Amino acid sequence: MLRGNFSAKIDDKGRLKIPTLFRAAIEDRYGTQLFITSLTGALVLIYPMPVWMEVERKLAAVPSTLPARAKYVDRVNYFGQPGEFDKQGRVSIHPRLRDPAAMVGNVDVFGQYDHLDVWNHERFTKRLAGEPFTDDDARALAEYGI
Repeated sequence: MLRGNFSAKIDDKGRLKIPTLFRAAIEDRYGTQLFITSLTGALVLIYPMPVWMEVERKLAAVPSTLPARAKYVDRVNYFGQPGEFDKQGRVSIHPRLRDPAAMVGNVDVFGQYDHLDVWNHERFTKRLAGEPFTDDDARALAEYGI
């Protein structure tokens, strides 16, 4: 289970050093192979390859004529590339994704149960301020016992 948030930095070559606790959890359960992508370009999504393969398995069951499927596949493939942890626990974020996601300097790495979300720190704090957690949000989650 990947949970919590760790600060990290993107180096001059576009590499992200994955926080040790996240890296160890991913390597222990899934190995070193990854799929690094985004749906919108606003953030980086890092999937352990077995998790991503399960997403692809589910996509294969969706009719190829469904426009939402094509939009999803186009976007994750446009931004996506396979990756792997290097010996220092880093992953490369390629320029096609690094630039729109503002992957420079300080970033926040969030555990999302089975994958990681990586946000530019300033962009994420602006998002938090612009999308406050409301009473309606609390009520919606209360329906699920949260």
